[in-house]
Amino acid sequence: MTDEIAPEITTAPTDDDKLWALLAYIFTPIIPIILLLLEDKKDRPFIKAHNMQALVLGVALWVINFVLSFVLIGLCTSVLTIGLCIYYGVRAYKGEIFEIPVVTNLVKGQGWA
Repeated sequence: MTDEIAPEITTAPTDDDKLWALLAYIFTPIIPIILLLLEDKKDRPFIKAHNMQALVLGVALWVINFVLSFVLIGLCTSVLTIGLCIYYGVRAYKGEIFEIPVVTNLVKGQGWA
């Protein structure tokens, strides 16, 4: 766990926190938007650390997937997108706090996490 990303996390995440973080990555951007509307979830430190990353990553991957689907075979880019989201979701479910290149800097720079 990297303290410079989320220094406010002082306690271990609960199983519920880990599950919501996993779902946020796998079903991005739907679940991150839902988590922003749930008062009891949106302020949990572990969920907050992952939720905005998942939302920004999901939107960016949808845009990239849309653009590349015209150039490349859409199925290929969709499989890569799903695989990447599952990879980050599993890491979050293990209780890790990690940086996603470019996405984490954007989220931290905007003050979203």
